[in-house]
Amino acid sequence: MRRGFSLPEIALVLAVLSLTLGIALPQLGALRNSLAVSRAAAEIAAAHRRARILAILRSRPVVLSVSRDTLTIRPEGISTDVWGGSGPGAQGVSLPGPVRRMTFSPVGLAMGLSNASFPLARGGATRTVIVSRLGRIRITQ
Repeated sequence: MRRGFSLPEIALVLAVLSLTLGIALPQLGALRNSLAVSRAAAEIAAAHRRARILAILRSRPVVLSVSRDTLTIRPEGISTDVWGGSGPGAQGVSLPGPVRRMTFSPVGLAMGLSNASFPLARGGATRTVIVSRLGRIRITQ
């Protein structure tokens, strides 16, 4: 009775495995990029909702700052953050432009020029978080 595998059998298995990996790995990279961009978009949308709710609950204006590296929420006129999170850059997602600040009134509406678009990209994956001053959030591809 024979034990083990012959050299041609092992070579055939390795050839099939390398072909399969050669086809699958680029798709996995695209999937990772898409998931990272989707997660970054969801975090910006969640920070927007959190800031709006904090403004209503505290009955005072609250400022949401969105930058590539951080997401922060602080009451207007106070220097300490009440909430902070990592920005899209922590996941390798690009967010072009300067720091955007949105101020929410005590009734939950954004004040001033608070309509915003946040274009996010990593590799070939893109999403845009569109925020209206009335509190609506839309994520487009």
